[in-house]
Amino acid sequence: MDKAPSGLPLQGETLKYDPNKLVNDGKPIELEWWLWDGQDKFQAFADSYQKLHPNVTIKTVNQPWEAYWTKLPLQLQSGKGPALFNIHNSYDATLDPYLAPYDIEAKDLEADYRGAAGHVVDGKVKYLDYGLMTGLIWYNKKMWAEAGLTERDTPKTWDEFREVARKLTKRDGETIKQAGFNFNGSYNSLGFLQYQRGYNVMAKDAKTPALNNPGTLENLQYFLDLYNVDKVGSKDFGPKAVDSFGQGQSAMIYEWGHLRGTLATDYPGLDYGTFQTPTPEAGQTPYAFDRYNGESTPGINKGASEDQRAVAQDFMKFFLTDKADMKNLVLNYSLAPAYKPLEGDAEISANPVVKALGSLDRYIWPGPMPATFETSITKAWQDVIYNGVAPETAIAEAQATIASDLAKTDFTSAEPSYAHYAPNPR
Repeated sequence: MDKAPSGLPLQGETLKYDPNKLVNDGKPIELEWWLWDGQDKFQAFADSYQKLHPNVTIKTVNQPWEAYWTKLPLQLQSGKGPALFNIHNSYDATLDPYLAPYDIEAKDLEADYRGAAGHVVDGKVKYLDYGLMTGLIWYNKKMWAEAGLTERDTPKTWDEFREVARKLTKRDGETIKQAGFNFNGSYNSLGFLQYQRGYNVMAKDAKTPALNNPGTLENLQYFLDLYNVDKVGSKDFGPKAVDSFGQGQSAMIYEWGHLRGTLATDYPGLDYGTFQTPTPEAGQTPYAFDRYNGESTPGINKGASEDQRAVAQDFMKFFLTDKADMKNLVLNYSLAPAYKPLEGDAEISANPVVKALGSLDRYIWPGPMPATFETSITKAWQDVIYNGVAPETAIAEAQATIASDLAKTDFTSAEPSYAHYAPNPR
């Protein structure tokens, strides 16, 4: 037997997948695929593949985020671990030594996937982006209507946003009953909005952090004033803005597009809307609205057995050309699709998150951001908000921590670059 009996045509655009090709000589084989979220959506790819190749079993294993980044590196370092595993590019340096390059021509990936060129290293690709995500303002439609607001009141500037947040705030004396805007727990994302004021997080050499700049401090002070001056929210109004929003206690929050899936699962009855992040000046396009990031395709463990690697390589060709399951994955996380055959898809375009974003041409991708950026920024904001540390001191300490951590890696930023056409000299 030299062919799988599917009788189906080739799938894909430039990159093609032949569903009639026999895998592992038809002999049974099992692969593990580790991930930390979206198990049903990723399992759909495995199920579709297994229908074509019933001799293959792909077992998805869901690990909590914190445990994932402890267990996976240890497994890989010992020469073990799953044949396939999901990647977050903040752990690029950690995972890179254990990744087998895709057995796919880089030019074919570049033809079909936006941003693939940014992941080509020495002519090879170890992973790329299947979709692009950034931040938005999410608002409770019921609260919006109760405050007498309509779509015409959608704030375009941060000054207008402040006024809307005041209108949405409800108090009983000094006690907040409804936060107009809540950013508790969202510090790592808000910490990148200094792009709007024309400041990168890296110096011109693309290797030295430059977080300690006037834009960062101005950005931090704005959000502090929302709590301390405008009193539209409070550091004590619940630890996580997302939960407060879902429970109907906060009228607006800032969060990335993945929130749509969380709300659908945890708060399915919530009626919410989204709009693009406001900017400093009316009628002026900022240096960048925000940063964005790519959601990464799975990696192949180069330490897996030869047979497992061969099946994993075949599966990744299938994964990257499986338009139907890719569409569902993109919709689940409210992503702008990187797979070009999905561009202009009516259902994706109608997604309220994707629709609110519009073009991503003025969003910066700084390259894979090591986790130290988010953890250090989060600590700085927490120190200011909860521990009384001066903003200048907290941001300076964050920059020093990031610099120390980056000195241990070969990180090079992609700044300044816009949208998903930017090269990434990883």
